[in-house]
Amino acid sequence: MLVQLSIRDIVLIDRLELSFGDGLAVLTGETGAGKSILLDSVSLALGGRGDGALVRHGERQGVVTAVFDVPLDHPGRAIAAEAEIDTEGDLILRRVQMADGRTRAWVNDQAVSVQVLRAIGATLVEIHAQNADRALVDPASHRAILDAFGGLQPQAAAVASAARAVREARQALERHRARIEAARREADYLRHAVEELAALAPKPGEEAALAERRAAMMQAEKVASDLSEAYDSVAGNASPVAALSAAVRKLERRGAQAPALVDPPVKALDAALVALDEARAALEEAMRAAEFDPHELEAAEERLFALRAAGRKYDVAPDDLAALAERHAGDLAEIDAGEEKLHGLEAALAEADTAYMAAALALSEARRAAAHALDEAVCAELPPLKLERAKFITQVEVDEASRDAAGFDRVEFWAQTNPGTRPGPMMKVASGGELSRFMLALKVVLADKGSAPTLVFDEIDTGVGGAVADAIGQRLARLAERVQVMAVTHAPQVAARAGAHYLISKEPVDGSDRVATRVAPLREAPRRDEIARMLAGATITDEARAAAKKLLEAAVR
Repeated sequence: MLVQLSIRDIVLIDRLELSFGDGLAVLTGETGAGKSILLDSVSLALGGRGDGALVRHGERQGVVTAVFDVPLDHPGRAIAAEAEIDTEGDLILRRVQMADGRTRAWVNDQAVSVQVLRAIGATLVEIHAQNADRALVDPASHRAILDAFGGLQPQAAAVASAARAVREARQALERHRARIEAARREADYLRHAVEELAALAPKPGEEAALAERRAAMMQAEKVASDLSEAYDSVAGNASPVAALSAAVRKLERRGAQAPALVDPPVKALDAALVALDEARAALEEAMRAAEFDPHELEAAEERLFALRAAGRKYDVAPDDLAALAERHAGDLAEIDAGEEKLHGLEAALAEADTAYMAAALALSEARRAAAHALDEAVCAELPPLKLERAKFITQVEVDEASRDAAGFDRVEFWAQTNPGTRPGPMMKVASGGELSRFMLALKVVLADKGSAPTLVFDEIDTGVGGAVADAIGQRLARLAERVQVMAVTHAPQVAARAGAHYLISKEPVDGSDRVATRVAPLREAPRRDEIARMLAGATITDEARAAAKKLLEAAVR
């Protein structure tokens, strides 16, 4: 509910701080005192249309702040959370109106767009005024209101789920059809590509392996002759091994005669012979490694060129040719097996559509039953509101061809103001005063079912008095048992039913010619005098005070 309202420099209001509780609160005062300014300020805080003319004369900007205490699961908190707004504690809506027409908005001290402010505000307050938009006469909201009254939200959710299943099944079918059609258009190309790639049989990583082997063979071809020449020097006819071996044997025969002279050269020559043998072995190994079949090099080059040519032809990297072949083969398989899958998807769509129809038909039947109950409940509230000859009608039209996530029912609230007249949409048939009373009756019946936690009624009692005004007051009080209700009223019978009474007046500012709107809570004698003024006019008589006292006492009973 709305717990606090702060207004700065809006039209005739310079500075105003108001606190509210639950139940019914009324705002009264002379015509022109500023009641409409107060409602315009509330509307501004909720995301209503801004206007530079709202700023108090001589000021650069006006500010309205509204503080709401709502449950943690309230829809307004969910909208704020989606906008990444911290929702701990109260919801605080603030709107700044600049004199040049620009506005800025905040929720919990976080800047937001006016659209977000308006979406949150719509969940917090409903304003019902004779010359303003009314949520309950907007046909777009009537279906949801009927579902809330009948407790049909679970069935509506089931229909929404079934509609989603139909949409997904249809999308899957359309995607499959599109793929088959595209494959059919390219069938000849696909068959040729699959055959060519199957003959080529590319493998991932093959190009890199071939390129590496080809490079190795080409390098080996360049060094093979050098390796052979080196081998001849070490182990061929020009090899020094034989001469060195003979020299070693000759020296060894002289070793006994002069070992100190012979042994060192023999050891050195033996080491040289060992080194030459190791060199020979290394050269033989290198020559074996360098050996290759010239046909292998030719084959590697041909394979490598074939892979690269195919990659250029199909505009993919050679390593992706295998995946491309598999994909094209899959597309061909889709053409062959697609009809069977197509039939399966068509059957799935038909099954989903059947489930949707069953759920939507059940919901439609439940809506018609709920509509009958709603009509009876609202019509029972009309006679005391001087609408005893009127009828409230919930028009439910079924159009199975027009299906959406909420079913195929079009729901609209109609009215018949007099017997014999043609019923029609409430907004078109009912006058301003009648419409306000229809709205009150409907809100009393709906009570807390899908309603905003705060309801504001602006002069709902215009043009009525006596018993009708008292009936309006009774219904506002009943409604206030479940939601917070605020009413701008000229009817003393309504004012007497309130739990809180605020007097709106215009007073001079510091003795100057300027005036400002003031709002003061009234209790006991001042409240009785205000109700007496509403009964008697400018001159309050003792009889008016007695009548006011009687109204207040009757309201308590």
